[in-house]
Amino acid sequence: MPRRARGGHEDPRTHARRPARFQLRFGRGSGKKEGLSPWGETTEDRRGTEMQPTYAAKVKTLDELVTAVRNVRRQGKRVVFTNGCFDLLHRGHVRYLDQAKALGDVLIVAINSDASVRALKGADRPVMSDGERAELVAALAAVDYVVIFEELDPGRVIQAVEPDVLVKGGDWQVDQVVGRQIVEGRGGRVMTLPYVEGASSSELLRRIRTGRG
Repeated sequence: MPRRARGGHEDPRTHARRPARFQLRFGRGSGKKEGLSPWGETTEDRRGTEMQPTYAAKVKTLDELVTAVRNVRRQGKRVVFTNGCFDLLHRGHVRYLDQAKALGDVLIVAINSDASVRALKGADRPVMSDGERAELVAALAAVDYVVIFEELDPGRVIQAVEPDVLVKGGDWQVDQVVGRQIVEGRGGRVMTLPYVEGASSSELLRRIRTGRG
């Protein structure tokens, strides 16, 4: 279990920002400062060796993501983009992202911020903070980059990234997918993937609350 940062209570929302989401925080006082990872654990273990999740580098600010996409495009790689809340990761998410990655070489996942999720799903959501959700999605092997967006839809991110393939779940009609005109306008593809029946965060929450597996 990761050590908590000195100073007590962990605030995953604050730790998740650099510069807006991933800024390193430092302890008070003079002398050597102790860095914190985006999720609150120290970046050094007792021997002074840097300890940070290997997947932490996958989570980018939008500017960092645009630079990364530019670099992979120089290598001739095909960029796939999808988005969602990913609040309580489940098998439907995992299968969906695995299938999305198979459509190209690099998979980008844009995640709604906490404020965005609340506006879309109600005051009792999200269950997990955007920093926690970003960490879990980034840990999946199929995912190459994660970015958190504040708006209600990912249009601004899609405009900046210009993916080759835009993917949504099967509960969406292709002509309703946000960003479709942007992607198709530059010769890209917009697709939907099969929806896994019964696999949803809302259903998982219902089962937890009712005590029924």
